[in-house]
Amino acid sequence: MDRTLVIVKPDGVERGLAGEIVSRLERRNLRLVAAELRTITKELAETHYAEHAERPFFGDLVAFITRSPSLVMVVEGPRDTFAMVRLMMGATNPAEAAPGTIRGEYATQTTENLVHGSDSHESAAREIALFFPEL
Repeated sequence: MDRTLVIVKPDGVERGLAGEIVSRLERRNLRLVAAELRTITKELAETHYAEHAERPFFGDLVAFITRSPSLVMVVEGPRDTFAMVRLMMGATNPAEAAPGTIRGEYATQTTENLVHGSDSHESAAREIALFFPEL
């Protein structure tokens, strides 16, 4: 089985959309392997988003993801789970996200777009190790 990391970001938890997002994942026959509601620390956020460290939005990104609890999950599917999740999420910019996607239906701005999903097998392995080292 193939695994990937999914985060319902603070805006999704604050708006009460965590259950809807989990339900969508489960209806696509993805299984939750691990899940935890947690406030992500600044140090973990900086490590997680290290690839963006030199970008001007890095500080705002870290401040956003650490402002309140997120639902951090590992989901499992038969293959290319990360690709399936990213298709379900929709484009990063909600104005460009297709109808029927999570962001297309619920997100209103690029900086608060409800959900994160690993973007490759390599990212999934790295992110799962960061958030769920016991796996």
